Amino acid sequence: MLWTIGDLHLAFGTDKPMDVFGPEWAGHEEKLLRGFSRVGPEDVTVICGDLTWGMDMDGCVEDFRFIDALPGRKIILKGNHDFWWSTASAAKRFFDENGFSTIDILHNNCFFYGDAALCGTRGWMCPGENGSPHDKKIMAREVGRLEASLKAAGGAGRKIVFLHYPPIYGKFYSGELVDVMVRWGVGECYYGHLHGPGRAAAFQGEDRGIRYKLISADNLNFSPLKIM
Repeated sequence: MLWTIGDLHLAFGTDKPMDVFGPEWAGHEEKLLRGFSRVGPEDVTVICGDLTWGMDMDGCVEDFRFIDALPGRKIILKGNHDFWWSTASAAKRFFDENGFSTIDILHNNCFFYGDAALCGTRGWMCPGENGSPHDKKIMAREVGRLEASLKAAGGAGRKIVFLHYPPIYGKFYSGELVDVMVRWGVGECYYGHLHGPGRAAAFQGEDRGIRYKLISADNLNFSPLKIM
């Protein structure tokens, strides 16, 4: 089975209380363990960023030990709070050095689950939320990464995109990202990032032939969503 969830926000190596996101985050590590109990050893879960509050790799060893021990294979992508991240190659070395064998990285590439291509990138704030030249530069880079990921999917009949940031949020719309997904025939997009009251403005439904779903951990009651 294929599953997805976002925003684990683990903090075994740092003092980062999660109640800033709401009371439902109390004891969320135990809730995640219960939620992942439905996942089988042969299953795949795509985790859409904000995995750990660790500021560097040394500070998030226990967080990734927790993730590695969760059932099945995990495919991760970067979120805005993943400050530990430097490069994909450095992350892979870190996983190898610590014996974390169940974690793969979605970054300028894609993975396959049966005939479905699993594509994605972090994304960025929708235009209009913050339209500085720096933000435009980051968005252009993320659009290129999504394009590279979808190109790697080749002729896959079912293309699924995973993002951290929402491409549609309230009145804001990331047209460049959506255009890429439409051009490559993407049928579904899963994203995280939004918590608490912010979830009310999440777009969940169909736009231009793409179905969108918010999968931040608190929006799923800390239990991965089954895709197929």
